[in-house]
Amino acid sequence: MYARSVDTVNICGYAMLTMTTLRRLYTTDAPLTVTGLLMAAALIPALAGLWLDPRVITGAPAWLKPAKFAVSTAIYTLTLAWIFTYLPDWVRTRRIVGWGSAAILVFEVGAIYFQAWRGTTSHFNLATPFDAALFTAMGLAIVIQTVGAATIAVALWRQPFADAALGWALRLGLTLSIVGASSGGLMTAPHASQIAEARLSHHMAVSGAHTVGAPDGGPGLPGIGWSREHGDIRVAHFVGLHAMQVLPMVAWLLTRRRESDRRALRLTFVAAGSYFALFALLLAQALNGQSIASPSPVFVTAFALWALATGIGVAVATRRQATASLRMMVNA
Repeated sequence: MYARSVDTVNICGYAMLTMTTLRRLYTTDAPLTVTGLLMAAALIPALAGLWLDPRVITGAPAWLKPAKFAVSTAIYTLTLAWIFTYLPDWVRTRRIVGWGSAAILVFEVGAIYFQAWRGTTSHFNLATPFDAALFTAMGLAIVIQTVGAATIAVALWRQPFADAALGWALRLGLTLSIVGASSGGLMTAPHASQIAEARLSHHMAVSGAHTVGAPDGGPGLPGIGWSREHGDIRVAHFVGLHAMQVLPMVAWLLTRRRESDRRALRLTFVAAGSYFALFALLLAQALNGQSIASPSPVFVTAFALWALATGIGVAVATRRQATASLRMMVNA
């Protein structure tokens, strides 16, 4: 009985904390917060579609892509609203980027849902004038949204922070996320086979693909669909996009561990460098046509060296602080 009471109190506490956080985000930027909640609600019909709709689009369940984009967009918009809480003096910039990002992302996810309902692809689809116009509009919209994110990154680089580690985590995290988002442009370039087919038919029905070395639609990893047999740019794209959550989380964990300011800052730089290196390795692997599920010996070695370099970086950052503390004790 006591354990149940404790669990109930904990659940209520978490619920109150969540509501308090959402109220804070809504006060900071209502459009982004509402969009995040809307995307969370939009996940429900996508999950229902995965259960009830047996259709398959390019080798994956028709509603898998809408579900993934609903989750990703909810995380992105709520994270961006949270970042805005650290930019109190950039009111006009926040308003423009907040409204613009909310409108663009609702359009993007809406287009993905609409095309899934029609039973066709939303990206790389030039099959009909309508499909081509929609894909072009989505591309232009996401470019505008990326420019808006870059504006916020500039604001973060100019904003002073009392917590240096968190400040650098926010700056580097959003910057890396923009780089990761931009890698999506590599998917839109037409493959040689698509160009050859267009020359014969005088019409390009598909321009670009997630997969490198084969058409989209081959065997994919369960639940996410990344290619098991060939390169897939979505892997690096995903990792890059989420730097804006991962690096601030690292800074938060360092704060929870009560690391000194210097050590926290050094470890944040190590985490940022390691994260960027991982993104670059995953992108290189995909562009070489290799699946994350079956790396070549060259990339196995590269990933091992990345892990080793990260470990050395952490050790050096920690040891410097320990050495400095020891010198202070000796000199005292």
